[in-house]
Amino acid sequence: MVLQFTKMHGAANDFVMLDDREGTVPWQDYVLMSLLAARRTGVGCEGIILIQKSDRADFRMRFLNPDGTEVDMCGNGARCAAWFAHKIGAAPRAMTMETSCGLLDAEILGDCNVKVWMPEPTARSYGMVIHVDGRPIEGDYINTGVPHFVIRADSPETLDVMALGRAIRLHPAFAPEGVNVDFVAQRDADHLSIRTYERGVEAESGACGTGAVAAAITAVEAHAGTLPMSVRTGGGFILGVDADWRGNRCTGLTLSGPVKEVYQGAIDLSLLGNDLANVE
Repeated sequence: MVLQFTKMHGAANDFVMLDDREGTVPWQDYVLMSLLAARRTGVGCEGIILIQKSDRADFRMRFLNPDGTEVDMCGNGARCAAWFAHKIGAAPRAMTMETSCGLLDAEILGDCNVKVWMPEPTARSYGMVIHVDGRPIEGDYINTGVPHFVIRADSPETLDVMALGRAIRLHPAFAPEGVNVDFVAQRDADHLSIRTYERGVEAESGACGTGAVAAAITAVEAHAGTLPMSVRTGGGFILGVDADWRGNRCTGLTLSGPVKEVYQGAIDLSLLGNDLANVE
């Protein structure tokens, strides 16, 4: 089977985009999807996004991690999905998409700028302390469509995000599903810098939209931050997070920022399958 695909990135968070409105993509074959997402032997991406038909929205966004598993939400992925869906004629400039965490609205603000209304955050636990290698680490737990543990750090750029992020991602406190780990510096009341270790990717992400939202919410609700918030990603791009402030909580959250089409291509999935014979 030959798949036509588009490679995109949202603030350096990169995705393989697939038009699956005819329902022909074998997305439930997680091994095949993981081979497609592999950096060295496939197209390479931090997530595979399928645009599918929906009976209650303009389209359905289905998101797969690089290991082929499905997750409920990806903020930058939703922004890329909105742009791609509009390009292929699946949605107008202002649209509603179906996701595994509910219906989300999005709007194309310009040729390379997309805003998405994020799901309401849940499961807040601020000032949570866990122990890693015998030392306490304090952070803020929140679910912004997927779970995040936000750790405040003076200099995230100096941290070993791979080692510490993985240790926290696998910590028993977050079992069984694990957690995304965000290392955040508050530069000003309305400006954050962030680096994210992303579960499923099992590495540092170039950017994480749900992580940017998690960082902004925790900064505003627990650390005297102000809205709207600018969040500089590990890749150097700026994401904007805004919200309404009601009852001492952030609600009606939006995530805005750049998206870009990188290239288009076609891939024969049978060639990817041949790699399985060489893997022990």
